[in-house]
Amino acid sequence: MKDEPEVKVVDRRWWAREEGVEGDAAPLGKPSYVEELEQRLAEKDRMLQSYIEQYKSAAQEFDEARARARRDVAREVERGRRAMLVDLLDILDNLDRAIEAARESPSAERLVQGVSMVRQQFTVLLQGHGIHEIDALGQPFDPHLHEAVAAVPTAAGEDEDRVAGVIRRGYRIADEVLRPALVAVSKRTPQEAV
Repeated sequence: MKDEPEVKVVDRRWWAREEGVEGDAAPLGKPSYVEELEQRLAEKDRMLQSYIEQYKSAAQEFDEARARARRDVAREVERGRRAMLVDLLDILDNLDRAIEAARESPSAERLVQGVSMVRQQFTVLLQGHGIHEIDALGQPFDPHLHEAVAAVPTAAGEDEDRVAGVIRRGYRIADEVLRPALVAVSKRTPQEAV
């Protein structure tokens, strides 16, 4: 064993080299491909940070725009509500006039005339806001427009399942039912069905 030559190992890895070691073991720095990869990684990190900042900025602008849109919509709804309430106050004034006219005259005719005029004014106001009465009397029963609360026997020769009477008027706004009409529907009696 004494005759074996002494083996000397020289580590050529850049990170394993120490300063002050002579010869081949002197530090040479990082290999160029590692430096290039580190530079590319640093550039990608800068780009990522830039994208993150842009995203945060865009998200904040979007949130601000959404909040602004909500405020604008709420303001418009409030304006519309106030305009409709002002129109209703005109009708209230006319109801007060009708009541005053009835107090001055012992005849109920003037009261009926005044209230009829106020009803007409209110109907015109509703139509101006797109609200129309559902024409129900004599029409075929439609569960989308009518709510049946009573059944009445049909007269001889009359059609079944028609609106025979309106208990409460129904209204629609555009094509949507605002309130269905409460109706009585004609039905055949068991003797007529035979």
